[in-house]
Amino acid sequence: MKATTNIRIVFMGTPDFAVHMLKGLIKNGYNVVGVVTAPDRPAGRGQKIKQSAVKIYAQEQGLNILQPTNLKSTVFIAQLSTLKANLQVVVAFRMLPKVVWEMPKLGTFNLHASLLPQYRGAAPINWVLINGESETGVTTFYINDKIDTGAIILQSKVAIRKDDTAGSLHDKLMEKGQELILKTINQIECGSVATSIQTNEKELKTAHKLHKNNCKVDWSKSGVDIQNLVRGLNPYPGAWALLKNGSDKLNIKIYKVKYENNPHSNIIGTVITNKTSIIICVENGYIHLTNFKFPGKKQMDVKAFLNGFKFDTNAKMI
Repeated sequence: MKATTNIRIVFMGTPDFAVHMLKGLIKNGYNVVGVVTAPDRPAGRGQKIKQSAVKIYAQEQGLNILQPTNLKSTVFIAQLSTLKANLQVVVAFRMLPKVVWEMPKLGTFNLHASLLPQYRGAAPINWVLINGESETGVTTFYINDKIDTGAIILQSKVAIRKDDTAGSLHDKLMEKGQELILKTINQIECGSVATSIQTNEKELKTAHKLHKNNCKVDWSKSGVDIQNLVRGLNPYPGAWALLKNGSDKLNIKIYKVKYENNPHSNIIGTVITNKTSIIICVENGYIHLTNFKFPGKKQMDVKAFLNGFKFDTNAKMI
């Protein structure tokens, strides 16, 4: 699908997910007259200045880059207007003020990694897995003054496998998203866009931000729910739990588990170990830890970990 007209695009985005979309535009010959991304920021223990993934790629391609701290500033608005874009494409970026999204003649559209109106918000890839969905997808829609509520242009569905993690689903949606953006731009070029208004369904599931509290494993929940939480947070930001081991309380990151449906009479959270396994007692069964990270150690599997760690007889997840 190669560009056929001299459409002038400003692309807005920040993470790796957005880079793949920008690559699709460049590969297919579209005229990207500017890229808007997050400002450089200090990150990590050393507080080294970190550039966004989109900026790094845009620099490699010799693209014009804008990094505003304030999207409403007169300086940024003036810089944006001089690019004379007739279309803006937004992927994984901040909420835009009206003066920005109204600027191009052909409009501003966004790619969202869910089947809107379901899973509006910051973390749709994670929450569809946490909630145990069997299907998700990507949506392009025209931006308006509310988050993820604008008129839908196109959607593409993706099946969710039982073994999908946030990482694997991210990559599937990234590929589908690139295809959908190109189809969307093609329709805009041809003047054949037919939008549909988002409906207010009875049960709207949200994709609110992930934070420490909603990433903690609640061992009183069902084994299926715990397994879904872990895969929905793998590889980032990672589910976590507290292990009470004697007088120590250890914060463990958990990346992979397996649920065994097997009723028992053990106290919820009890840790059972042998030479090859670490098992947590949950409602109606057991959670087998298969990949995790203890404080100060690398991510490892069970056998490697058990070689150098001793569990207290009353060890428990809390």
